[in-house]
Amino acid sequence: MSDVAIKVEHLSKVYRLYDDPVDRLKESLHPLRKKYHRDFYALNDISFEIKKGETVGIIGKNGAGKSTLLKILTGVLTPTQGQVSIHGRVLALLELGTGFNPELTGIENIYFNGALLGASRKELNQKLDSILDFADIGQFVYQPVKSYSSGMYVRLAFAIIAHLEADVLIVDEALSVGDAVFTQKCMRYIRSFQERGTLLFVSHDTGAVQNLCKSAIWLEQGQVQKTGTSKAIAEAYLQSTLQEIYGDEQQLEAVSTEAVNLEDDASQSQVTVSYEAKATGRENLAIANGWNTGAAELLGLTLKHRSPGSEEVFEGGEPVRIVVEAVAHQDLFSPILGFIVKDRLGQDLFGENTLPFSALKLTSVKGGQKFKAEFDFCLPMLPNGQYAIMASVADGDLYNNTQHHYLHDAYILNVSSSKIRWGLVGIPFERVSLDVKNEE
Repeated sequence: MSDVAIKVEHLSKVYRLYDDPVDRLKESLHPLRKKYHRDFYALNDISFEIKKGETVGIIGKNGAGKSTLLKILTGVLTPTQGQVSIHGRVLALLELGTGFNPELTGIENIYFNGALLGASRKELNQKLDSILDFADIGQFVYQPVKSYSSGMYVRLAFAIIAHLEADVLIVDEALSVGDAVFTQKCMRYIRSFQERGTLLFVSHDTGAVQNLCKSAIWLEQGQVQKTGTSKAIAEAYLQSTLQEIYGDEQQLEAVSTEAVNLEDDASQSQVTVSYEAKATGRENLAIANGWNTGAAELLGLTLKHRSPGSEEVFEGGEPVRIVVEAVAHQDLFSPILGFIVKDRLGQDLFGENTLPFSALKLTSVKGGQKFKAEFDFCLPMLPNGQYAIMASVADGDLYNNTQHHYLHDAYILNVSSSKIRWGLVGIPFERVSLDVKNEE
């Protein structure tokens, strides 16, 4: 049996664009078949393969072809060229209202949409109460869905999908309109589905893509711009997005082509018996990924003790200082230095920059001058594994700034923890008790 869940081969979708509606009629009647249209490639000869059980992210700007691709994968659109092979049953949560009849009530649309997804009425009858409980839209389920808010649309659509068996699940940006409680409910379902099926996750949120997906596909103007690990694709996409914002004023040059992979070192970490989280670190500027414009350069990032301690080992909860050093190669009117600590999935855990402080006291730097920023805080207690500290030097303000030197992995932090088991960060509990009261 093939281990491929989705296979896309030389896929193209072409739309004919006419400057005037009458040109369509002229073209169809012209004896010499004169061309009155111009071709627009929503997708242009793309190919990729997703294996069963994988979770793959798709990122790209609006108009990159993401929605067109998903509609072809789900059979809503037919391709102009190429072919798609999908093994197993596909369910998808696409644009708001897809598969719903706005004139029907929520209850009626459960059966209507369910039938479109291949579910029998008997199956839907058995799961109706559970679907309604998951959607949690109250009496609105008896009203026409044309009166629903966008959040209600998503609640009902996702509730239906969550109760039907699928081999391949496709989730588009629709989840972004849900409230926090419902989004958490959906994410729990998605993580549960990942254990048994193939997931295609489409989002502008590169943090969410890195969190959920091992690999990613970057679409740009209807073509596959790049494929690779979700971390590498997210970093490349961020650079491209900023380059588009800066335009020709600043050129962001890549400073490294080798990916820095952060692995979960739980199995290799030193096992301790006390309630602690110990960390060791190393500067990584020389081989860090990122970009620069040439206007300023990061010289170093160091993590230091603020009280006496081992030069090599840091403990969760202790006061520490991060020092970021840089040099200006051009005059900087309002320089900004900052850092963000990220886990191995690229999720932002915490960070800070000098912008709030420089806004109160403007500090300019001339070309050739060195400058530094110091950040004092208490080091959180982190679970086992490796963490990367991103560092950057920019110039500007909150609304208009240029990242002149940006390094994703400027510093690597290795954490050994015996007790931090849940969540992204831990805290030292002062007291935990369990009391049993005897009944009299």
